Amino acid sequence: MDQQKLFMMLPGMQPDELIFIQTLTEDMTENQLQQFISLYAGRRKEQQTMLIMTLIGFLGVAGLQRFMLGEIGMGILYFLTGGLCCIGTIIDLINIREMTFRYNKNQAAEVATMIMSMKR
Repeated sequence: MDQQKLFMMLPGMQPDELIFIQTLTEDMTENQLQQFISLYAGRRKEQQTMLIMTLIGFLGVAGLQRFMLGEIGMGILYFLTGGLCCIGTIIDLINIREMTFRYNKNQAAEVATMIMSMKR
């Protein structure tokens, strides 16, 4: 199967994420690539979902986006302070694309390292 088609199976893939993933997986065999896609699909977060979680912060459950990104301490702080009096939630709303990309980039690197270490 074509590498491009495999990556398109991941919903909400942004161009910068696609370029990063292609660079990261260029030395993988097709079997390793399929393993990578299946593991990465389970770990990555969609930007749309993260946007919804951030918007929920305005309804009184601030910090959900931070919990989903694995930032437990910041999630608790946002929850207890109402998203740092909504200012932190507004900043997260503006930066949600970068936050999601950074999280997905870290997850992709972790999965790629795991897949490549199984090869040896």
